[in-house]
Amino acid sequence: MAMICVRLLRHNSITKEAAQVLGIRRFAVAGGKSKKGAKGGGGDAAKASELSKELKSTMVFGANILKDGADPKIMPDSDYPDWLWHLLDKRLPLSELRREGTETLTLDDLRRFVKLDNRARIKENNALRAKN
Repeated sequence: MAMICVRLLRHNSITKEAAQVLGIRRFAVAGGKSKKGAKGGGGDAAKASELSKELKSTMVFGANILKDGADPKIMPDSDYPDWLWHLLDKRLPLSELRREGTETLTLDDLRRFVKLDNRARIKENNALRAKN
């Protein structure tokens, strides 16, 4: 009986009802493709990753969030606002701002000092209240 089932499975001539009666399981092939075509696939992914250096230097790939939109082009540095180039500048921590003194700080640094100092005092007060 087992030998007959194996022969039937090899030739794919067994029906669905017969497989249920015999308790044979069949698994679907991923993507509906046969195993022969599955090996070595992904040719589209290789083509997409081989973008020319010229395109990589003129476009920001992956920045498009719109369905019908296109990736933005990289503009010259003069077309961007000045504040953009200072976003990643390191700023002084609260301890350094305290050492400098409030008289010598710029207006932006003074505002930042007040904000950080208030935040530190609130955390300290909350820690004291939690212990009691």
